[in-house]
Parts: sequence; structure tokens; C-alpha cells
Amino acid sequence: MGPKSFQLKDEPVEGQRPMKVRVIGAGYSGIYLGIRIPQRLRNVDLQIYEKNESVGGTWWVNKYPGCACDIPAHSYQYSFNPNPDWSAFYAPQREICAYLQNTAEKYGALRFVKLRHQVETCQWNNDEKKWHLTIKRTDTGETFEDVVDVVITARGNLSDPAWPKIPGLKSFKGEVMHSAIWNENYDFKNKRIGIIGNGSSAIQIVPSLQKVEGAQLSCFVRSKTWITNPFGDNVMKKLGLDPDKLEFSQEQRQEFANDPEKLQTFRKIIEVDGNTIHDVSFRDSEMQRGALGLFGESMRKRLMKKPEIADFLIPTFGIGCRRSTPGPGYLEALVEDNVDFITDPIEAITPTGVALKSGRTVEVDALVCATGFNTSSAPPFAIEGEGGLSLKERFTPFPVAYLSVAVDRFPNLFMMLGPNSAIGSGSLTVILENEGDYVVKCIRKLQKEDYAAMRVKPARVRDWAAYCAEYFKRTVYTDTCHSWYKSEGGDGDRVTGLWPGSTMHALEALRAPRWEDFDWDALEGEEENRLKWLGNGWSITHMKGEGDDEYAGDPAWYIEPEFMDVPPLGRPEDDKTLKMRPFSH
Repeated sequence: MGPKSFQLKDEPVEGQRPMKVRVIGAGYSGIYLGIRIPQRLRNVDLQIYEKNESVGGTWWVNKYPGCACDIPAHSYQYSFNPNPDWSAFYAPQREICAYLQNTAEKYGALRFVKLRHQVETCQWNNDEKKWHLTIKRTDTGETFEDVVDVVITARGNLSDPAWPKIPGLKSFKGEVMHSAIWNENYDFKNKRIGIIGNGSSAIQIVPSLQKVEGAQLSCFVRSKTWITNPFGDNVMKKLGLDPDKLEFSQEQRQEFANDPEKLQTFRKIIEVDGNTIHDVSFRDSEMQRGALGLFGESMRKRLMKKPEIADFLIPTFGIGCRRSTPGPGYLEALVEDNVDFITDPIEAITPTGVALKSGRTVEVDALVCATGFNTSSAPPFAIEGEGGLSLKERFTPFPVAYLSVAVDRFPNLFMMLGPNSAIGSGSLTVILENEGDYVVKCIRKLQKEDYAAMRVKPARVRDWAAYCAEYFKRTVYTDTCHSWYKSEGGDGDRVTGLWPGSTMHALEALRAPRWEDFDWDALEGEEENRLKWLGNGWSITHMKGEGDDEYAGDPAWYIEPEFMDVPPLGRPEDDKTLKMRPFSH
């Protein structure tokens, strides 16, 4: 009996069938996808749903005083769009938000963004091999359904504020605000201000509010934390800059703008510095031991006026167990006369203040909850995969996603900055770019090879979870500390926030998708010839073009310089680029 006959697909081999792709969130990741998807893919109906009034993600939402990047700004930007004009080594929120907005406009991503569009539900229909989304327009209240092929969550993990679970919080009669829901119209002058928390947000808020005229701060602190010497001190010294002067002069900024080579050198030194301190993450490493002594001594010196604060604040856990932050001005603010450092546990919030378990009550006019975000939970809207399984259920007891981007039983759903995406040292933004590139490759494979759906195999997700658990055993991230890197709201025994390795490790792991780790649903059924995607024997590159274009592509593209890979004479193994980064399939 001969092979089953079939009809050729009357399309060129490139296979550019129409697809609908929806991105949830227009922050750093969503903007990146709004640039790369139209650049690399064709016939994609792309829309980016953003619930807020502007693009910018966490940098639009967080507007508290002192809000800034806590890594060098020249490392917190798109690799292809360097900004020579950062005003400070740690750029303020407004500049970062403006940079993201300008990048989105510059590269055309705003064409695809739908502002004030809040995704309420995502439900997979396995018969149709489609996602059904319910969208609410926050300006009109209108709700509508969208049926699409691929969904990418790009909402980040710093977008769902976590309020403290303290009895009586709603009874407080003064001003209450979360660091991510800031009342910019409130006047803090001559106010008694209670600040709950000492994570990254509080560390930036305290120095700003401490300087407000007549302000009296009560800082309620329950956790120890490392305040590290500003990341990049060595970089600044290498470049002849003063580590105590974090602002760039107009002259320096002009130099960066006029001398691209100088800017590139500056960026390179920052990136090398960040990527070569990975060893500090390992418990008992020489770098970790050296940092413990250095930062402990530095903190005690900066807290000399109130040594009791140092006694409480300096941790016994390793540097990095909690997110380390440079905290410019934080320790200096804590020792000022108008700041009260309170370590007694909070019993409850009263209508006029904070009641402590010691019996003392601290009267305040305003209460600032710098208590972070729900980072170890599913998105705050319903996502249902195969069999009606919710992502919230799948992320119980802890969230896990294969290589941080895919979850079993959730076909055609991809995540940007999903579980285990962040990094302890090195560049986060380059990881996000590579996650985006990975997702674009997945969409292209679905489109080109006529697959209706791809789903990661459950066994590979289990393998990934086991790999993560084993890797982190050797690191400071599993020391005893409260950290958003961990499951169960920061107190669990699984590290769910960080990539299990260095930034460079992540880039290589995401470089070439392992298609064998996925199951595939053919567009025309399992019985169809799986090589039907080869089409009719034609390529777009030598077909008739439209309008004034003679061809739809270039019939001899392979001899153009940009496609040419010329090996070194005599010793091709001395290829410079492949010594910088090994070849991969």
C-alpha cells in the first residue's frame, strides 16, 4: 500500500499565514515585543493591551519620591538604543519612563498599543486551538471578547501591589498610600509619617521624605538587609569618575552624546563588572566572604551616630539572599534626628496611628506602605488552560515555568519575566530581550510549519523545577531571610524569582529553543502530511513583488555582505566573534 496522497499547499516555503498575537502589558517587555514582532514576522495581527494611561509599566506606576533605578542606568536600557543623556548613575523614575515612551515611539511600537485596556480573563479553547480573552476598557467600562492564536504576558512582577496584612489598616483616618499607588498631591510638610517596610522602595522613600520640611518619620522595620556600596563604584573609578558624585554633569552627558566610542567603553565596563561578580552568589565563596566584611564595615561606619541601628539591621545571612540595593542616602537618613527607627512588631493599625506589640502606640498623620508586590503568585486576572486548569492552581504550591517562559497545559501562552526570570547580578534587561527573541522564534515556528499549538511537556517542567531546586542549594538565595525571590510571599523554601545561573548562562540557555521539549498540534490534524509546510516549491524571495518592487524579496540575498560569514584565512578557528561567544545551532 503506497503512501497517503495529499494536495500540495499552494504557498511559498516561508509560510506566513495570518496569526493573531496579543501581548498583556506595555512596560519594558511589551515595548520590546512591539518592536521585534513587526520587525521579524509578517502577517501578524499584533495588539498590546495596557491597563494604564501610558506605556512604561512599573516606571509609569511607581511615582513615589526618590523612585529610581538601583542598578546603573547605562545597563538598564535596550541594548540597541543606548541613552547618552542619563542625568545620574542611578536614573530617576521620570527619566526611565520617558526613555521607554520615547523608545516605543521611535521604533513604532505605539501603533500596536491599546491603552486603558485591562485583560480580565484568558481562556484556552482546545477544539479551536485559540485563546479567548475578555477585555475591559477602563475609560468607558465597555467589555469585549478577542479570539487569538498566541498570548504573551508581559506584565512584569512589580505591578500587583502587596498591602500589609495588619489588623485595622482600613480603620486609619489619616492618609494611606502604597509605594506603587502614590498620592502625588499629598503635602508631607510638618507631618508625622509612618513608613512600613525596608525593601527597595522604602530605602528610596526614606531619604526623600526625611528632607521634607518639618517631617517626622517613624520607620517600622522587621527585616535585616544589606545596604551595599553603590554598584558600579569600581566602574566609576576605572573611568576616572568620583563614586560620591552620582549625577552626571552636562559636560559628561555631552561627551557621551558626541563620542559614541566613549559611551560604548563606559557601557562595556559596567556590563563586564556586573557579569563577573556571579561568584558572590555562592555561599562561602571568597567573593561572598570578602563582601560580607566590606559591606558590614561600611554599614557600621555610616550608622556610627546610632550604632543600635547597625546592630539590628546588619544581617547574618549572605549578601544577595534579599535583593541588595545601594540605597544612596538611606543609612544617612536613618541617623537623623527626625527619623525614629522602630523594630518592635506591629500589633495593629488604629484610627490615628500604629499600635506595637510592646504596648506603645505611635501616632502618625500619614501611613506609607512600602511593602512590595505579589511576585510569587499568578497574574491577578483569570488564565485558564487545558481542561479549565487555572494558572493560579498550576502555580500552587509555587510558580514554575520552563526556562521562565512556558507552562505545561497552557498552549501558546508565553511569559516575559515569568518565574525565575530575574537575576542577582548582571543585566536583567538583556535577559528580557532574549526571552522576547525566544518567544518570537516560537511564534515563527508555529506560523511557518503550520502548527496550531505548542505546549511544553510536563516532564520538562518537572526537570526544570528539579534543576532550579538543586542549583540554588549552593547559593545565598536559600539562606534564612524574607525575600521576594522566594515562594509563599517571601518565606517559602523555593527560589522562584531568580534565574538559576548567571546572566550569561541565561542568554545561552534561551539562545536556541529545544523544540523536542514541546508537543505540537498540526494545523490540519494529526493525519496530515507533516511536511506540507514545504509548500509549492517556491520561495517568497524570487516571486513577483508588489507595486514598484520587481521581486517580493532578493533572489540572490546570499551574496549580500550582511548575510556573508567570511572565515579568517588559514585558521578559521581563530574567528573573533566565535571566540567571544561559542557557536550554537
